[in-house]
Amino acid sequence: MATINEIQDEIIEEFGGLDDWMDRYQLLIDLGNEQEPLDERYKTESNLIDGCQSRVWLQADYADGIVSFAAESDALIVKGIVALLIRVLSGHTPQEILDADLYFIDRIGLKDHLSPTRSNGLLAMVKQMRMYALAFQSK
Repeated sequence: MATINEIQDEIIEEFGGLDDWMDRYQLLIDLGNEQEPLDERYKTESNLIDGCQSRVWLQADYADGIVSFAAESDALIVKGIVALLIRVLSGHTPQEILDADLYFIDRIGLKDHLSPTRSNGLLAMVKQMRMYALAFQSK
């Protein structure tokens, strides 16, 4: 299993090959579309993330010391961002998730190219994933 930082480096490399932001947005949309749809039973009010302009549902499961995330959004680019966050954080221990420095967000230029509302949404998603990790850790 790759470490969180190894996965981040992979993502930075994938985006690094694309100079044009339209291509990067397209990659985000493709990543979102490749994601497994979230089971309808998880599309609940309690799984909706506060602070996102579009609707984002995040489901977290904990088994054998590992956190697994699944999510879906009704906005294409947001769906891609969620897919990236899941790729980086899912399948790790709560401690690894809490210790993770998510430097890929800056390095692929997401921060600079997202509208303020999307940026806030991104931070809200990260915060929610960390909160789940914290909750699972104290079990």
